[in-house]
Amino acid sequence: MPIPTEPIGSIPRPPELVAGLQAAVSADELEALFDEAARDTIERLEATGSPVVTDGEQRKPSFATYPIAGLDTLAPNGVVIPFEDGHTRQLPVLTAGPFRYQTHADSYLTAAKRIATRPVKQAVISASALSLLYPAHGIDGYPREAFVADLLDEAEADIRGSIDAGAHNVQIDFTEARLSLKLDPSGGLLRSFVDLNNQVLDRFTDLERGRIGVHTCPGGDQDSTHSADVDYADLLPLLFELHAGAFYLELAGEDDPDAVLQTVARTAKPDQRIFVGVTDPIDPEIETAEQVHDRVLLAARHIPLDRLGTTDDCGFSPFADDSSTARDTAFAKIRARVEGTQLAADELGV
Repeated sequence: MPIPTEPIGSIPRPPELVAGLQAAVSADELEALFDEAARDTIERLEATGSPVVTDGEQRKPSFATYPIAGLDTLAPNGVVIPFEDGHTRQLPVLTAGPFRYQTHADSYLTAAKRIATRPVKQAVISASALSLLYPAHGIDGYPREAFVADLLDEAEADIRGSIDAGAHNVQIDFTEARLSLKLDPSGGLLRSFVDLNNQVLDRFTDLERGRIGVHTCPGGDQDSTHSADVDYADLLPLLFELHAGAFYLELAGEDDPDAVLQTVARTAKPDQRIFVGVTDPIDPEIETAEQVHDRVLLAARHIPLDRLGTTDDCGFSPFADDSSTARDTAFAKIRARVEGTQLAADELGV
C-alpha cells in the first residue's frame, strides 16, 4: 500500500481467554488459550487486509507492565493514573535492586511470527514509563542513578531483541507523554522523559532508528482518557525531539484535527514519518471507509505523502481486564482503516 497503515497493538481478548484468566486455570490450559487467542487475532487481522499485524498483545498483562510481571521486588502502592470517568490505574513501586525485566517483548514477537504470513510489528513500553517505578524516597543501597543505568540497559535490550528477532518495526508506547503535561504544565517532566528515552534511542544506529517509532495518545482505557484536555500544541514540539523514525499520533478523537495537523507540519522533523490516527477505539461507532478516506485527505494537506501513514488512535485493550470494546468492533474499525487508506491513496494517485 503506497500509504502505509499499521495497528497500534492491543486487541480485545476472546471470551474464552478472559474466562480462563478469571478462573485461574492451570498454566498449560492458559498457555493453550494464549496460543489460540494469538492465532485467531493474527488471522483476523490478516483477513482485514492489514499489511502489518501484531499478536494483539494477547499475552501481555498490560502494555505497560509486561516486563515486570512476576518480579518479586515490587509493592502495590505506586503512581496512580486517574482517568476522566473516575477510575484509576496504579503502577507498582520498586522495593529493591537490581532492576531486571522478567519478560522481553521478543518472546511475544517470536511466537507471533510462527503464525503470521505478513510482517509483524512489536510494541514495547518506554523507559520513561518504567522510570515511575522508582520511589521518590529512594531505595537503600540502590540509588536512582544505578536504577536508571539498569533501566536503560533493559529498555535497549527490549528493543534490540525485537529488531534482531525480525520485527517489521518496533513501537515505543509513550502514552505518559501527554499526561506528564497535565501533572507538570511547565514541561519539565516531559523534557526529562524525552531525555531518558533519547538515551535509549541513541544506542541505535540511524538505520535501526528508522525502524523504531513512538506512539502517543491521551490514554484509552475503559472508554476513558487521562489527558485529552492537554493541548497537542504543548506536546508535539517536545515529542518530535525524540530520535525516532516514526510517530503514531492519536488524531481521530481530537476536536480540531486540522489544528493538530498544522502543529505537526510546523514541528515534525523532515526525516520523521507521521502515522495519523483515523479510527477512535473508544468511540463505539464503527467508522466507514469513506470517513477514513476523508481523514487521510485532511492529513495529506499538511503532511507530505512520502511521510504519511495511518493507524488507530490507541490500542483497543491496553489492560488485560479492559473489555469496553467488543472484539468484532475492533476488527471492523481496522478493516475500515485499511480500506479507507487505500481509497485515499487511489484518489491521491500514490
